Amino acid sequence: MQNVKDIFLVFLKLGLTSFGGPIAHLGYFRSEFVGRRAWLDEAAYAELVALAQFLPGPSSSQVGMSIGLLRGGVAGMFAAWFAFTMPSVFLLIGFAFVAQRLEGSLAEGITHGLMLVAVAVVAQAVMQMARVLTPDPPRVVIALATCVFLLAVPFTFAQIGVLIAGGLIGYRFFTPPPPSDHPVLAVPVSRKAGAALIALFFVLLALLPLFATQGGAMVQLIDGFYRAGALVFGGGHVVLPLLEAELIPKGLIDRETFFAGYGAAQAVPGPLFSFAAFVGFAGTGGGLVHAALCLIAMFGSSFLLVPGVLPFWARLARVQSMRAALMGLNAAVVGLLAAAFITPVFTSAILSIYDFAAACLAFALLIWSPLPVWLIVVMTGLTGLFLI
Repeated sequence: MQNVKDIFLVFLKLGLTSFGGPIAHLGYFRSEFVGRRAWLDEAAYAELVALAQFLPGPSSSQVGMSIGLLRGGVAGMFAAWFAFTMPSVFLLIGFAFVAQRLEGSLAEGITHGLMLVAVAVVAQAVMQMARVLTPDPPRVVIALATCVFLLAVPFTFAQIGVLIAGGLIGYRFFTPPPPSDHPVLAVPVSRKAGAALIALFFVLLALLPLFATQGGAMVQLIDGFYRAGALVFGGGHVVLPLLEAELIPKGLIDRETFFAGYGAAQAVPGPLFSFAAFVGFAGTGGGLVHAALCLIAMFGSSFLLVPGVLPFWARLARVQSMRAALMGLNAAVVGLLAAAFITPVFTSAILSIYDFAAACLAFALLIWSPLPVWLIVVMTGLTGLFLI
């Protein structure tokens, strides 16, 4: 139990201080667990990062969950997740509570400013992901084709289809670089238990949509958030188009509130997937109950896949065909996020030349200024008061 307590306290500190998104989180984790505490060596930490990139879901949270699992078993995994996630959850629920009580031009202006933040943040994510995930002409073509197709066919099934198509193209045509040597991690989960967890992941992915057609709003929420978390490759920002297509057309949240919450999520520490709690609280009328359900459903696939895949990881990471498929899938992810940037993110927020200028300024500050992200979010949010 001492290990679990230590895991909780360390991740709580990180959950309160880890600003800057998943790449920054991974840097904080490395400093804390490889450098300061020596819970892992460099090679083992690199393997956990590689695993998180391979799995769908929030990469930094999955690295944290893996560290907790290796250090303190299943209890340690949940302690790491809870401590790292809850600070941002409480902050976003607090924002939703306050936002619901703002009225008139004040509410409209702050909401509009936070929508402009979303424009800048998604533009930055597209640029950074394109640089890493589409470094050659074939993968650029996949990303562009995906973007054009999704703009022409803006439906949820199309988003899932392009990800599958990208993976199949990569599997058939790409040759990944040779893998590095993989250290053997002492995983406190048997392969039999891991296989059962992986099977449960696919069973839920297949059955929840069937139950959602028969159930009410709560079942639809669980299904939508579970599928979003299970299909996100490439980072937390990619969850934006999946949730937007799933929630807004069904009237579960209005577009302005959705993007305002997404903008506010950039200003808090911890994982971007905490945005699920904001949506559950602010958009569905369910308050804390729906916030908790949405949050658990969003991370549900990670709860299953991290302990499920980790016992097999040393072998899986050397399978050339799987790494080739991931190359094509990640290229499609760039196109998916680019399409979401064009519509609805850009088209919903940019209503004048002044909006465009404010979004460009926020983008420039994110890329080149030393200012912390939360301060840029606050500044741009307040700018919205002068643009309505």
